[in-house]
Formats: sequence, C-alpha cells, structure tokens
Amino acid sequence: MQIDDPAVLAEVRAVFDRYEAALMANEVAVLDAIFWADPRTVRFGIGEILYGIEAIRAFRASVRAYAQRIQRQVRITAFGQDVAATHLEYERIGTGLIGRETKIMARIPQQGWRVVSAHVSLLAAEDPGRVMGMKA
Repeated sequence: MQIDDPAVLAEVRAVFDRYEAALMANEVAVLDAIFWADPRTVRFGIGEILYGIEAIRAFRASVRAYAQRIQRQVRITAFGQDVAATHLEYERIGTGLIGRETKIMARIPQQGWRVVSAHVSLLAAEDPGRVMGMKA
C-alpha cells in the first residue's frame, strides 16, 4: 500500500476544500453530497452525536449558519488509493476558540470520495490547548 500518493492527496484536498467552502456558505446540498449517503455514516459534532445520513441531514437542515473560521493547520494522509484521513485545526473568527476536525474519507464505487466519519471538537475558552509534533 502506498501512503500519501500525490494524486490521491490532491483528490482528497479538492474535496476537503470544497467542503470548507460549502460549510462557510452553508450550502447544505453540497455538504450532504460530500457525506456518504448511508446509515453507517457517523458525525460527532461539538454538541451532537449523529448516526446515519438521515440524522446528519436533519441536523444540517436545522443549522442557519456555521461559525466562520480560519484554518490554522491542515494535515491529510492517504492510505492507498481509497482511504484518507483529514485533520483540521481552526480558529473561530472573533472568539479565539480553537476547534479540531477529523474526517475519514473513502472512495465509494460510482460515487467518488465521501466522508464516512467525522468528529468535530472545540477547546474550552480557558484551555488554549497544546500543540505538539509540529514537524510535518
């Protein structure tokens, strides 16, 4: 298995960037399309635990707007041709709050890259967190 094939990394980065743009614009149809339309899809958010695409879609439909954010660091690792993990460290604009987001993506036959699992967390305001292992 090849780790970090440049072509795969570019494909995954394009999906990652498309998702981020859609999130900041609250383009629900795009956000939904990037997630795997399957009951096994999981999204753990800052204040929600969602099992299955229907729960994820219902949550997205309830959101009026997402907190705007600045990307501080993005890490993507591809495992072979069909699985990748993305990691984002971000700062919520105007709050100083630091968030973290991990997505597991898989290349689904006839669909392309889809998020199959996501986990979002936010550090408490009084906890600036520790960033270790900054070497890429």
